[in-house]
Amino acid sequence: MSRHDEWLALIEISGPFLAVPVLKDVFPQGFDEIDVHGRKRLRQAYDEWREASDFDDPHFPKLHKAWIKEVLSRTLEFDEEGAGDVLKSKSNIPDGLRIMLGDFESALWPDYVVVDVQREEKPLLLIHAYATEVDLEAVQKKVGEASSPAEGMVSLCRATGCRLGLVTNGERWMLIDAPVGSVTTYASWYARIWMQEPVTLQAFVNLLGIRRFFYDPSEQLPALLDRSLKHQDEVTEALGEQVRRAVEVLVQSLDRADIDRNRELLRDVLPAELYEAGLTVMMRLVFLLCAEERGLLLMGDERYEANYAISTMRMQLRADSEEILERRMDAWSRLLATFRAVFGGVNHVNFYLPALGGSLFNPNRFPFLEGRAKGTDWKFDEAKPLPIDNRTVLLLLEAIQSFEGRTLSYRALDVEQIGYVYEGLLERTVKRTDKVTLELDATKGAKRPWLTLDELTAAQEAGERPFVTLLQERTGSSESRIKNDLAKPMDGLQAEHLLTACQGSQQLRDCIKSIFHLLRTDLWGYPLVYPKGAFIVLRPTLNPESFPDLF
Repeated sequence: MSRHDEWLALIEISGPFLAVPVLKDVFPQGFDEIDVHGRKRLRQAYDEWREASDFDDPHFPKLHKAWIKEVLSRTLEFDEEGAGDVLKSKSNIPDGLRIMLGDFESALWPDYVVVDVQREEKPLLLIHAYATEVDLEAVQKKVGEASSPAEGMVSLCRATGCRLGLVTNGERWMLIDAPVGSVTTYASWYARIWMQEPVTLQAFVNLLGIRRFFYDPSEQLPALLDRSLKHQDEVTEALGEQVRRAVEVLVQSLDRADIDRNRELLRDVLPAELYEAGLTVMMRLVFLLCAEERGLLLMGDERYEANYAISTMRMQLRADSEEILERRMDAWSRLLATFRAVFGGVNHVNFYLPALGGSLFNPNRFPFLEGRAKGTDWKFDEAKPLPIDNRTVLLLLEAIQSFEGRTLSYRALDVEQIGYVYEGLLERTVKRTDKVTLELDATKGAKRPWLTLDELTAAQEAGERPFVTLLQERTGSSESRIKNDLAKPMDGLQAEHLLTACQGSQQLRDCIKSIFHLLRTDLWGYPLVYPKGAFIVLRPTLNPESFPDLF
């Protein structure tokens, strides 16, 4: 992980933000250091502000204003000399930066504005400061039609043609990029983190400080944000691959649950229906994340956040060790409960959620997800949740919520990006295998990255040359790679993983172990060995009719 990945993981980002390749290009040696005197002064000012807030100092309103001015004037260097030429306060802000709200009885304008004095005081950054107790994302009646301080700034930026805004309550400093006709980006720094993780302060100053606004236009913040948009396709493609791998894992988990129930659970389920169910689970999660981050569900309600919310679930699961995650299976039941709550609603004296209905969350659409047989009804028939462990559920959530160590936000996720991921999922399908089948670690161009146990045995008996040739053909790899992997021994952990993948059959393990290093593994390092009758997810390049010997 690069230095830029580290600080990006420490701030809150929603929407397309600065891409790491762009940051590396502009800051090849990293950010400029903050001088010792400046850090010491900022730390002292923050401690005084924080103490006054915690102990209800009667002079806190003045100290709050002084703290905001300290960050803007000295840390970001907008007004070090107090001349007020670059940083304009509210009393000196032109009327053109005021907008009338829908009722025409109230106006919205910034507390400060950074202007370009050489270009007729063109506004470069609009700034609005709020009281420390104000949640920047919560509805504030005083901002009229805007749903929150953040959305109020979006309205102000777009109405005035100044795309960049900064809103703060003293602790949280939220940068807003609101280009007309494009997705809005929100990036939040927290003052307490500045003191604990200095690289976040360096990023804040290097990106929002006065020098960034008066560099060559190609290196100013709007230009960097625009350049970063070109890298969003790479992020979307990587996210799509993560989700596709997660669907594979979910299908494999459902298949194992079917084996545990003597193949009765999925007896009447067609392969295409099983894949559709896995895809539906992932799209339910995406829908819920979008809804929660847009304030359309009950985020903020302690009961909902602790027992139903998808947004909070990942971090709750992360608190457990790998061993505990592998042994517990309550997270899957929680997902099912949330799906039911969204579909059927909850009407309780302390908890109310209106029923949304619709086919996406209908529990009767895929009853086997709840351990119910076809034809049963979720309102009357008992559910027996499948034994899907918490580790698998965490993987599903990680696949759609994180990228390169950073948490993805769905509040401003482009509909086209969601559509791209969904489209990629539709390219795959599921088939049942009629024989023990091994999935190989193949190149993207490989057309048949599979090997049945019968084929493996026959090729081994035919001699080294036919054996290597077959593996080359199926993996798309070079002869040297094949021979090197065949020569590699298994260590103890790998032998255990292979035995687990073979469902405890030592005989099967011994037949397969020679090609262990040529087998594709799941995300936990277990080789993909499919028993007879197993469900297999086929990649887009594969046509099941081209190898009927498997299905």
